[in-house]
Amino acid sequence: MKQTTNKGIGFFPALALVMGTVIGSGVFFKISNTTEVTGTSGMTLFVWLLGGLITICAGLTVAELAAAIPRNGGLTTYIDYTYGKFSGFLAGWAQSFIYFPAMLAAQSIVFAEQVKNLLHLAQGWLFPVAVLAIISILLINCLGSKAGGILQSVTLVVKLIPIIAIVIFGLMHKGDVEVSFIPTTGDTGINFFTALGAGLLATMFAYDGWIHVGNIAGEMKNPKRDLPLAITLGLGLVTVIYLLINAAFLFTHPIDELKGNLNAATQTAQLLFGASGGKLITIGIMVSVYGALNGYMMTGMRLPEAMAKQGLLPFKETFMKLTRSGAPWMSGVIQVVIAVVMVSLGAFDSITNMLVFVIWAFYCMAFYAVFVLRKREKELVRPYKVPLYPIIPLIAILAGIFVMINTLFTQFGLALTGIVITLLGIPIYLYQTKNTQL
Repeated sequence: MKQTTNKGIGFFPALALVMGTVIGSGVFFKISNTTEVTGTSGMTLFVWLLGGLITICAGLTVAELAAAIPRNGGLTTYIDYTYGKFSGFLAGWAQSFIYFPAMLAAQSIVFAEQVKNLLHLAQGWLFPVAVLAIISILLINCLGSKAGGILQSVTLVVKLIPIIAIVIFGLMHKGDVEVSFIPTTGDTGINFFTALGAGLLATMFAYDGWIHVGNIAGEMKNPKRDLPLAITLGLGLVTVIYLLINAAFLFTHPIDELKGNLNAATQTAQLLFGASGGKLITIGIMVSVYGALNGYMMTGMRLPEAMAKQGLLPFKETFMKLTRSGAPWMSGVIQVVIAVVMVSLGAFDSITNMLVFVIWAFYCMAFYAVFVLRKREKELVRPYKVPLYPIIPLIAILAGIFVMINTLFTQFGLALTGIVITLLGIPIYLYQTKNTQL
């Protein structure tokens, strides 16, 4: 398949894409969900640490695929290459028309919530502000991958400011708050493994985004060298950042004030820096979320185009329409329309939990692909190999299976919804294979 075009993305933009896409709304807003399902500060910090370690294992594993198969498409391409077009199509379908639009919706919801709180707007402003945020990101990315990469690099630097400020002053804050580092559920009545699984489900959303840098491998200057390094270094730094900022939240607020509280980050900023300082930190948080929006738009809009080039989608000419700079603008428009519908439905945690469940099924397929290709294609050039093979890939697979099984038992309706929506892609695949020679 002929690949695109401008190879304008170097190591730092790739690193910024990993960290910038991962560090978005989750770092500030998933503390409400993790404390709610774990019940104690010790278990909360434990699931953040464990989630980071699992994600690092996942990144180290998939980096082998990314370096050996440096093509646009990321996860979809790895699964297609390993298991065939049907599996690749389902992965692409789930990402293109469910995962990425819902991620855009979730990020825009929390962005709009921060704008509302900052400007003291009425509740009715949430929807139009969220929609405007998504549309503005689409317009920027229509200028090309270089413009999106510049925005990602800038927002990465800016978004670290509120994180560093909250971490430093939060950990120094002398409040009447008891923090335990022992991972137990205490007297909450929550089963340990239920709390662990639900907590990991929440943290996996906050850590998600690392794999999508693979979508732009074809536009990187040196993907075989830069891609694995960007993934592994970026995830290691993100894990440290997440542990520190969640410790800061727990040091400044009793855990009962954090449970289910989506405004915990804003309230922490106001507590530490006063009203004016809190506003500046809130603006930094908004920049962070906006950068995450950019990361998901920058990578997501290229998947339908890649699928259309392979003849996997009806009306493929529509998805392949490009701007002068080579950006697949029509694919972006379609994803924005779906995202706007999802914004109108709301429910931040429900959307994100369902998506983590769905995407980790495909992540596990990608992890196992390393084993398949090591056996099937021994001659495949692998500039990078996952260290401590097969231990690290096995950790990633077993962790993913645990999270999915736990979700099936504890949130069956949510899991079933994700499965059904994913399987809706099968009739489209069958239609295309009947009418197109694939």
